[in-house]
Amino acid sequence: MLLTNLLKARRTRTMNNTFYGKLIFELSKEGRKGYSLPENKLAEYKLADLPDTLKRQEAPCLPEVDEMTVVRHYTNMSNNNFGVDTGFYPLGSCTMKYNPKINEQMCNLPEFTHLHPLQDEENVQGALAVYYNLQKSLSELSGLSEFTLNPYAGAHGELTGLMVMRSYHLANGNPNRVKVIIPDSAHGTNPASAAVCGLEVVVVKSRPDGTVDVEDLKPLLDENIAGMMMTNPNTLGIFEHNIAEITKLVHEAGGLMYYDGANLNPMLGKCRPGDLGFDIMHINLHKTFSTPHGGGGPGSGPVGVREGLEKFLPNPRVTREEISDGIYWYHMEDSEDSLGSISGFLGNFGVIMRAYTYILTLGKDEIKNVGPLAVLNANYVKESLKDYYELPLDGVCKHEFVFDGLKDKSTGVTTLDVAKRLLDYGFHAPTIYFPLLFHEAMMIEPPENESKETLDEFIEVMKKIAIEAKENPELVKTAPHNTPVRRLDDTKAALKQIVTYRELLSVDEL
Repeated sequence: MLLTNLLKARRTRTMNNTFYGKLIFELSKEGRKGYSLPENKLAEYKLADLPDTLKRQEAPCLPEVDEMTVVRHYTNMSNNNFGVDTGFYPLGSCTMKYNPKINEQMCNLPEFTHLHPLQDEENVQGALAVYYNLQKSLSELSGLSEFTLNPYAGAHGELTGLMVMRSYHLANGNPNRVKVIIPDSAHGTNPASAAVCGLEVVVVKSRPDGTVDVEDLKPLLDENIAGMMMTNPNTLGIFEHNIAEITKLVHEAGGLMYYDGANLNPMLGKCRPGDLGFDIMHINLHKTFSTPHGGGGPGSGPVGVREGLEKFLPNPRVTREEISDGIYWYHMEDSEDSLGSISGFLGNFGVIMRAYTYILTLGKDEIKNVGPLAVLNANYVKESLKDYYELPLDGVCKHEFVFDGLKDKSTGVTTLDVAKRLLDYGFHAPTIYFPLLFHEAMMIEPPENESKETLDEFIEVMKKIAIEAKENPELVKTAPHNTPVRRLDDTKAALKQIVTYRELLSVDEL
């Protein structure tokens, strides 16, 4: 224990010192090398003489370090990062669930990693079979007719789905249908995707219980409506119980229903968007189906459509034909009615392979438990903490819920302060200040694979922070205290990132 504390103190002190004067992780020493390049056996042939305009005028400024120093540097840096493999990650609206290691083993099989996108289809039949089978699995789980796995992320899937919507209306001779209705509680990517697609955003208000206000929706449904984007359960973790009426109203107005699949996890195995009346949806494979995400990627946002819309999906599409009894041949085909190509080749195959492995590992019976367990975990945490944190919407939630800061706000401790203090106890902070419906929003989502012991520990820490906020508010307001880096200027940290190894001359450069 003493050694552990000493190491923690040393690491904390070391990292904190990097913000003053010289950066102490500047480990370069002239003359040191950590590599050995093979002899260039083609040098005498001068196969690739570069024109002078492309040649460097001086040698690049690179660090000179030995191999062991490099290994230790990056290993120590990785130990300062937080991930779902190191602790509980209750990031609401993002479903940061554990990525089983069998997923990694399968996607790293050389039979897959050694493939090239430009190979002929007869040489990649196994990969195409994975692609096709995952399409069909997602169709069965969602209640839709066909999927494309081409989009690279959830927002990319949203854009693709809206392009399908736009293509449908244009094909039917309705170019004036350019308005998309979006709830005021929606994910921010919804209006952004609609705008990128050249559509006009129309906001529908929420009721006090957090669900869509049907009466506010009705006057918005005119002859220019292309469709409506929703997620169910919504961003507040509340199931839209009027969904049947909403889909009926939109369809009667000639619009299509778009399902934002970011919150699909609590529905898995219990309820299918297609059965609720949705025509188009995207799925975040990197959320519901456990593939790793964060830090900019990789991601995957497959798009599914109901029967009749398949022809508008992007090219290429993977199909199959039975060439003999039980023997199939897989093809990549283009459709003349397609909206076109939205990505290179067939999306992020590594993510696709991980998600397919996850589905096969659970199987048809166990995948039905995902949604109910996610709902159970969320309600357990919510009920355990509602005496300490303000719960603006009571009742049964689905996979996530929102607190509006501390119940006792008398000492001025904010949601941000609570989030920073959580880091001292080894937990990643939940999503804060979203959704925008609540001033001190704190969105918590405990996925289905977290144990009761982990949840109990998180609950106790959250209670302890609430007590600290009342009895010793400065402790919370100045948190974190034991992390490698203390509280930073979040805006400046995002806008002035330091991405080089070279020394800083002054702290003002941060």
